[in-house]
Amino acid sequence: MSDHQNGLQEDPQWLELKLPHLLFTDTVQGLHATIQSEWDSLRRSACQTAAGRALWKHVIHDPFADLLAGETCLKSFHEKIKNDRLKNARETSGVILAVRTLWFDSKIEAALSSFNGEGQVVLLGAGMDARAYRLSCLKESDVFEVDFPEVLEVKTTLLKAATETIDGHLHPIITAKSLNRVAADIRNNDWLEKLQKSGFVPEKNTVWVLEVLLADFMNKPSTTLSNSIFHFYSDWPDHLLPSLGFSHVKLSQLGDPDAHFGLMNDPLNLFNKLRSLPRSVQTHPDDGTPCCRLYLVEASGLPSQSNQ
Repeated sequence: MSDHQNGLQEDPQWLELKLPHLLFTDTVQGLHATIQSEWDSLRRSACQTAAGRALWKHVIHDPFADLLAGETCLKSFHEKIKNDRLKNARETSGVILAVRTLWFDSKIEAALSSFNGEGQVVLLGAGMDARAYRLSCLKESDVFEVDFPEVLEVKTTLLKAATETIDGHLHPIITAKSLNRVAADIRNNDWLEKLQKSGFVPEKNTVWVLEVLLADFMNKPSTTLSNSIFHFYSDWPDHLLPSLGFSHVKLSQLGDPDAHFGLMNDPLNLFNKLRSLPRSVQTHPDDGTPCCRLYLVEASGLPSQSNQ
């Protein structure tokens, strides 16, 4: 199988990891040491996601991804990619994350365009997401990042260190109209109240984004992938969301025309093989392996408060 089929390019970055000098400053190293020693796996997953975006930079432009990922996560992720290439793996580490990132970027842009004016974007479990600094489509939108207070605090300090080193400014230049960080645990019931206190206006057109380490929805077998820290699953998210009051629900699987981006060309790729099977099938008939499905779902509407 060629590199082109696997979504890779002939680029030295896949062979040699070059870390930016900023990662070795005392401030940045201290922050990432705290992350590795004190954060649990859920919080550390934010840095792992950033590492994936950093190492797939030939398709994702995220200038802060290296900084937000940190040396440990970058080296670990890069080692996985090297091993995958040596084994000629059909699913190279990070390709899921790359497709998902591009899918979200495209859907956010399309939704904001349909608003014909300013809107709001809420990133639930924002982690080390840097969309407010890299997406030009956010120029008329207020962005709200909701996550654990310690995650948002470290992220803010890392980004401040970046711009102070580069040009002496106190904050990076954002592409969004405004950026508001909301310290809240989305597993609790008070996050919406905290969001509104930070300036969120419920009456405005809003794009809600919930992006986790593996996918937005996964079926039951997928909760066992890579020692997954996620326990919620839905085999039929396009049926679940309408029951909660959403409308115009559209489901995509990796490899579908809108979830491809030239990175899923191998017909024997795990995800392309699954696309031809009914979603009710839990075990692959060819080899008996679990059918681990990862879904990307978009929906619109105004769910009732009783369903939230």
